[in-house]
Amino acid sequence: MTEAESFRVDFHAKVLDEQVVARAKARGLDAIVYAPHFERLPKIREEADRFSDDDLLVVPAREVFTGDWRNRRHLVVLGLDAPVPDFISFEDAMDEFARQDAAVLAPHPEFLNVSVSADDLAAYRDLIDAVETYNPKHWPHNNRRARELATEFDLPGFTSSYAHLKGSVGEAWTEFDRSFDSAAELVTALKEEVPRRIVRRSGLSHTLRCAAEFAHLGWENSYEKIDRLFLSGMTPTHPDHIAYDDRFDGVY
Repeated sequence: MTEAESFRVDFHAKVLDEQVVARAKARGLDAIVYAPHFERLPKIREEADRFSDDDLLVVPAREVFTGDWRNRRHLVVLGLDAPVPDFISFEDAMDEFARQDAAVLAPHPEFLNVSVSADDLAAYRDLIDAVETYNPKHWPHNNRRARELATEFDLPGFTSSYAHLKGSVGEAWTEFDRSFDSAAELVTALKEEVPRRIVRRSGLSHTLRCAAEFAHLGWENSYEKIDRLFLSGMTPTHPDHIAYDDRFDGVY
């Protein structure tokens, strides 16, 4: 990565292919964090390595679903050394992230039933490295509440496109005043609370993109969920999966 006056990161995209990379570059991004649903860490790393180049750093990460389907708290985690499954308890997940010294981000706080609460932030302030203060799926009051939480707990903010749809990549980004050459450097910047700015696009096209992403929630929480629960067998990131070598028995 060459020297730059700023470094623009879309901290959460769930889609990745040639079209996504081209759009990220066209939007002036320097990095995207790739954290798809229910994919194991080795596969995410493989895809991130495949699409990274001198112009765009693709950072592998996991969005870990802690808890059960009725009360799940999502966390975006960068810098994991060993895989961590979904559906383990929030407390056990946080212990594992601390053990691995990973960077832990709290996306869409207090949004629906999929997010950390103020009580979670109070209890784990020292282990959570940033709170998402703007998310395209949020309504305005959700973003206001997210900013209030970041201020209340003196936590840095971050933003992302939260792109489930390819066209959403680069709709929002976090901008640093220094460049990073690797995912490890970005993880260190998060853990050291390096200053950053929260930036997003505006206008009608952005409003329509946000609406499309919000509408996608309906698909994600209807057919896709039914498919995962009843049609597709064991989720690849279930703690009982052979890939986790019984490391998480009894903690989900």
